[in-house]
Amino acid sequence: MQRPSEPSKDLQTFENPSTGNDYTIKITVPEFTCLCPLTGQPDFANFVIEYVPDQACVELKSLKMYFWSFRDEGGFHEKLTNEILAKLVAATEPKFMRITANWNVRGGIYTSVVAEHRADGWQAPAKVELP
Repeated sequence: MQRPSEPSKDLQTFENPSTGNDYTIKITVPEFTCLCPLTGQPDFANFVIEYVPDQACVELKSLKMYFWSFRDEGGFHEKLTNEILAKLVAATEPKFMRITANWNVRGGIYTSVVAEHRADGWQAPAKVELP
């Protein structure tokens, strides 16, 4: 049986439609799966990607296929979180990107890994607090 789509390591991008404005894109990936590198058992995580785009934005279908590509691969939480950050940064070259990976319980322990990238010279705008 042929599937209508397949996992892929190829991330597609599209031109940022608002390059004159710093804004944040937030993407939640609640069903990430991979394999434990020690036991081969499935690992599950919820990924949150937050980024301020420069010239390019990640295309969501390709992101879904990219995350799917990890399903049969093993890797430690720290390695996979940083690998995904590096791949997304290489594809989109954002002003800022933060990935938070909230891993489900393993051996009674929950793990969260946060990895960030900041482009040289980019300063975050001051946060505005409204009444």
